[in-house]
Amino acid sequence: MCQLLTDSFFTLKAFITENSAETLGRVGMSEPIRGFVAFDIDSESVLKRLTEVQAMLVGTGADLKTVEPRNIHMTIRFLGNVTPGTVEKIFEGMKKVQFVPFDVQILGVGAFPDVRYPRVVWAGMAEGADKLRGIFGQLEPHLLSLGFAPDPKGFSPHLTLARVRSGRNKAELAKFISENANYEFGIVRAACLRLKKSDLTPKGPIYSTLEEVCPQG
Repeated sequence: MCQLLTDSFFTLKAFITENSAETLGRVGMSEPIRGFVAFDIDSESVLKRLTEVQAMLVGTGADLKTVEPRNIHMTIRFLGNVTPGTVEKIFEGMKKVQFVPFDVQILGVGAFPDVRYPRVVWAGMAEGADKLRGIFGQLEPHLLSLGFAPDPKGFSPHLTLARVRSGRNKAELAKFISENANYEFGIVRAACLRLKKSDLTPKGPIYSTLEEVCPQG
C-alpha cells in the first residue's frame, strides 16, 4: 500500500510539472497585449545612419530619450491594448490589404508638433510615403469595425528617433533639426506588414512579431 501511495504521489507530481508551463502559457495568453502594425527596418546601412543622427541629436545637449535602433520601425497603426481574441481578427484585416513590396526613401529630420516646440524628433519619408498612406487607408476601416477609435493624430509616415523630455538646450536642438531637414538616410524595403507585440521592461520595450503578411512581388 505504501509503495502504491508513493508511486501515485510521484505520478501526480510529474503530471503537474509537465503541465504547469502549458497552464501558465494559457493564463498569460488571456491577458491583453500592447500591439501595433508596422514595417520593420531591415537595412543595416539605414539603421547605421539613423543611429549616427541619434548620437548627433544627443550631442546637442538636449534632454532626449532615444529609441533603441532595434526598435525603430515604420508604424502604420498603433493599437494599444489588444485582447488575444482580437489578434486574429486584426490579422484577417491585414491579409486583405493589397500591396506588393516597395521602396521607401528615408529623408530629413523633423519634429512633432513642430521644431519650435519639439516633443518627438523623427526621420521623414519621401518616395513610398503615399503607398504607406494607402496601406493605412485600407486597414483603418477594418480596425474601426472592430471597435478601435480613430487615431486623433491621423497618419503621418515617419520614424521616431527620440522623445524630448524637457526644454533643456531647446535652441540647439531646433538648430540641428532645421539644418538637417534634408538629411538622406537611404532606402528601405517595405516587404512584410507585421502585427507587433510590445513587452515593457525596465530596460525598455521589447518588440516581437505575432503575425505578418508578406506578399510576393
